[in-house]
Amino acid sequence: MRIVESPNHDERPPGTEVTLVLLHSISLPPGEYGGDAIERFFTNRLDPAAHPYFQEIHALRVSSHYLIRRDGQMVQFVDPVRRAWHAGVSSWRGRSRCNDFSIGIELEGTDADAFSASQYAALAANQFAGYALDVGGFVAAPRRFTLAELRALPSRTQITRHDCVEGWSAIGKWTGVPFEEVLVRVRPSAAARFVVFHCADPMSSGERYYESIDMEDAYHPQTILAYALNDAVLPVANGAPIRLRVERQLGYKMAKYVMRIELVESYAHIGRGKGGYWEDRGYEWFAGI
Repeated sequence: MRIVESPNHDERPPGTEVTLVLLHSISLPPGEYGGDAIERFFTNRLDPAAHPYFQEIHALRVSSHYLIRRDGQMVQFVDPVRRAWHAGVSSWRGRSRCNDFSIGIELEGTDADAFSASQYAALAANQFAGYALDVGGFVAAPRRFTLAELRALPSRTQITRHDCVEGWSAIGKWTGVPFEEVLVRVRPSAAARFVVFHCADPMSSGERYYESIDMEDAYHPQTILAYALNDAVLPVANGAPIRLRVERQLGYKMAKYVMRIELVESYAHIGRGKGGYWEDRGYEWFAGI
């Protein structure tokens, strides 16, 4: 990890406990990766003449505690014991001034881009301390859940058999939050017909894995977002930090490395329009067992 000191920080209020991690996307110029503009921005050295967009933001005095670049390189700008100026005017669960009690992590990217594999690896190396799951689309209350918040929701443990389309099977003890608990909190609209799970794992085609289920399976009591396997924290090999378990279907429906969830009216505009990575290549959308 490189350290690039930013002047944009101060002391946290006495006795304040850090209880929130804020995960944002950033790219400077917008949509471009790999330059030094983010570091210049966080250290008050951004040249307003270098790009038209910089003229709008160069006078801002902001920073984050950490930046994770597309290649997985981590940069620290502010020691986490101090208050970085990253959240602006903000509130969380009725508490204002999020800078006071949060750590800010910027991921080089845009809201439309998935995490890179290297960024996922960097999060894993940090025990997913900066992980946050965005749930949006056709919902009344879009929400971002930290890993700690998901673990704090009511949980379910189930011992089930995983059946792979390739012919093998395995039995595991899974613990996680029933997906219904998430749906209750985001309040799906009447237009929501499917739930799409966007994942971190890159495939050989260069695309990201994704899967979808209908609302009936989404509300099924055995459909969970699992964070533990066999009484231990979910290993990376099995889909950490969060994977889907939808026990009435074959294994390829059970998306691993879930990074974002989207409720949609139709999945025709996602991927190749068939509802999942393998479905786009000829597999059945409903893989019931």
